[in-house]
Amino acid sequence: MYFANDSDLYRVIGKNIKYYRENSKLTQIQLAELSGISISYLSKIEADGCNKSLSISVLNEIANALNIEITNFFKEDFLNDNK
Repeated sequence: MYFANDSDLYRVIGKNIKYYRENSKLTQIQLAELSGISISYLSKIEADGCNKSLSISVLNEIANALNIEITNFFKEDFLNDNK
């Protein structure tokens, strides 16, 4: 994995979180509650053009809530097919 800048990294993470949340049939409110973060924070993370930095701890909580590996948030493979 290589990201040219932080914006690219945050964009990929946000899109992946949204993808896995929707595949899990969860609303933003449900995932925020399961992850222990605010709905506004999750909304900002998922938003296009997000430049919000994330802690590894928050990513881990979201991954645990979605029951996926944290590394899945950094993958770009499927994003090209789901724009």
